[in-house]
Parts: sequence; structure tokens; C-alpha cells
Amino acid sequence: QVQLVESGGGLVQAGESLRLSCTVSGLTFDDYAMGWFRQAPGKEREGVAYISWNGGVTKYEDSVKGRFTISRDNGKSTLYLQMQTLKPEDTATYYCAASTSWGPMGVATVMTDYGYWGQGTQVTVSS
Repeated sequence: QVQLVESGGGLVQAGESLRLSCTVSGLTFDDYAMGWFRQAPGKEREGVAYISWNGGVTKYEDSVKGRFTISRDNGKSTLYLQMQTLKPEDTATYYCAASTSWGPMGVATVMTDYGYWGQGTQVTVSS
């Protein structure tokens, strides 16, 4: 049974940091490109950051570029998202996801390419 379990969310003030983790089981972690997505209340789910199967390539959406860092530890089957200088507009439920389909750079940026999803962790940033 494939499981992706996010953790590390919480309530922080604007300007503070959080580190999200996503522990994966039931699949061969380094066979998958990974991504972080988020969904704010009343809004559609959107991509945040993406990473290739070996961690060598990363890509960020403009809204988080320079503030968030995606990384992975294949030995621990764990994906991370380090979030710094958080803003109220970062408030959302954050989801990790796994994909066996990726583009020429090795990252998967299309949401529908992701076949496995976690249950999400809530991040709330107060102003």
C-alpha cells in the first residue's frame, strides 16, 4: 500500500520559517519525481516546487522562488520543503505527490502527471 504522509505544518507569523516533510512508503522512492502542491480555501490546488528522482533538478513556481527549497533524501524515502520568509498568502494545505512521468529536465510540473498524493498538512501564516 502506497502512503505519502506529510508533517511539519503549523501556525507561524509572517517572516518565520517552517520545514515540511513527506515520508513515503510502499513504492521505490527514487523511481519517482516528486512535487509539493498547495490549496488555499476557495482556490484551486496549485504547484509549488518540483524535484527530479535524484534531486539533481529542482523547479519552483514564481510565487515561492527564492523563499522555498525542495529537497529529498532517497535513503530515507523522504521529501522536504524548507519554507522561509513566509507570507500570509502562503496559507494553505500543502500536499506532496509522486510521479513516474516527467519532462526532459527530469521534473514533473503537470499536476495530472502525479499519481500518488498525501493527505496534506496545514500551514497558516498570520500577519
